[in-house]
Amino acid sequence: MVLEKDFTIAEVDKRIYGSFIEHLGRAVYGGIYEPDHPTADEQGFRQDVIDLINEIDVPIIRYPGGNFVSGYNWEDGVGPVEARPRRLELAWRTTEPNWIGTNEFMQWAKRVNSEVNMAINLGTRGIDAARNLVEYCNHTSGSYYSDLRISHGYKEPHKIKTWCLGNEMDGPWQIGHKTANEYGRIALEAAKVMKWVDPTIELVACGSSSRAMATYAEWEATVLDHTYDHVEYLSLHTYYGNRDNNIENFLARSLDMDAFIHEVVAICDYIKAKKRSKKTMFLSFDEWNVWFHSNEADRKLEPWTIAPPQLEDVYTFEDALLVGSLLITLLRHSDRVKIACMAQLVNVIAPIMTTNGGDAWRQTIFYPYMHASVYGRGVALNPIISSPKYDSKDFTDVPYLESIAVYNEENEELTVFAVNKDTTGGLLLDCDIRGFSGFKVVEHLVLENEDVKATNTEKEPNRVVPHNRGNAEVKDGLLQAVLPKLSWNVIRLKK
Repeated sequence: MVLEKDFTIAEVDKRIYGSFIEHLGRAVYGGIYEPDHPTADEQGFRQDVIDLINEIDVPIIRYPGGNFVSGYNWEDGVGPVEARPRRLELAWRTTEPNWIGTNEFMQWAKRVNSEVNMAINLGTRGIDAARNLVEYCNHTSGSYYSDLRISHGYKEPHKIKTWCLGNEMDGPWQIGHKTANEYGRIALEAAKVMKWVDPTIELVACGSSSRAMATYAEWEATVLDHTYDHVEYLSLHTYYGNRDNNIENFLARSLDMDAFIHEVVAICDYIKAKKRSKKTMFLSFDEWNVWFHSNEADRKLEPWTIAPPQLEDVYTFEDALLVGSLLITLLRHSDRVKIACMAQLVNVIAPIMTTNGGDAWRQTIFYPYMHASVYGRGVALNPIISSPKYDSKDFTDVPYLESIAVYNEENEELTVFAVNKDTTGGLLLDCDIRGFSGFKVVEHLVLENEDVKATNTEKEPNRVVPHNRGNAEVKDGLLQAVLPKLSWNVIRLKK
């Protein structure tokens, strides 16, 4: 690998390390909010969960959905809690008590030092509800909805900067599913009135729910044809699973994410050319993760309960390796991907798990996510990599080495993130860093485990944890390290 200061991709937008909390399963109730928990604060929020989230340093959190938002009346979640209605939540077939809503979530987000990426309902609602919610959240005072917020005890506006125009509206499972033209029209009109209320906000239009959708690509082009001049971002969603228990093929799926981003960028630039626009469309990869472990259990859940254990994937060591590869892929596209949200943050396909009334712990995927967020701030460098490759069931020419580097000039720090996908042996990494004279290795973190199916549980929360016994060192301008087989590596250098 060759690294040079001038081989830059882009300044990494910190929001690329965002996450997502939906009113789904135990993400909210039993996750971030549990008034009877021993660590709960005066508002009912779990301090043990807050502490773990603060370890990751999550810069932005998408809320309140997800599929949930397409049937959500935001008015149900404001005002006196005792007066709020219970609703049948059709997206996930549960009962929503509305104990937590917009204001409470905004308060909680401050506790974890995070911005909020607020989604509006373009399924059962429309432009009127959208403009009213922006007014309620962002207008100072002197209007009906801003004064309503003040009457609810929140004098200062929330000043939410980033807003999603609905969720996965291309999906037949979505409440209020629309064609690309139908969605493009309502997204355009919602965008206009939302920015008339607050011209400072940024908007995310819905892209395809996955690269496998039948309407993929045509959907993006049609939606952007309508909205290009009025939105800043187009969304991408993807989830991966090792359903056939083929680790080589599973770890190659970062190539699918890479191709997905390349294709959506091409569509955005096609519309830019078609409109003779000088504006560049950026991407919000606002749902991504591994998700498949819990599918069978979710089919057996009793409907219409409050906060059942839905989508509670227990992640393996091999899942952490793919998550690390996906983070590297996002960084490799940081010139266009400015927002990304690991879905989700607590309990629901999440890096953090809890037991009601009990402990909170870090899943295997917590570690690459935390490492990237904490150490991946700065300028992403374009590495020149020569790696041996392999073929798998669905992919050819898969590099054994997946790597990226981030340079923080202000702190004089260089961080190399690397995944070795080889199932049989270590890789000797030779990295030319002659342009970084005087830089020395301060830490080489390694996440490895002999059991690719190893998990962290409440009883064994530290079965899969990183160690700092990596052997990286710099000699004569060459960074050398052995990357153990099937490992996530973080090599931190400082001048």
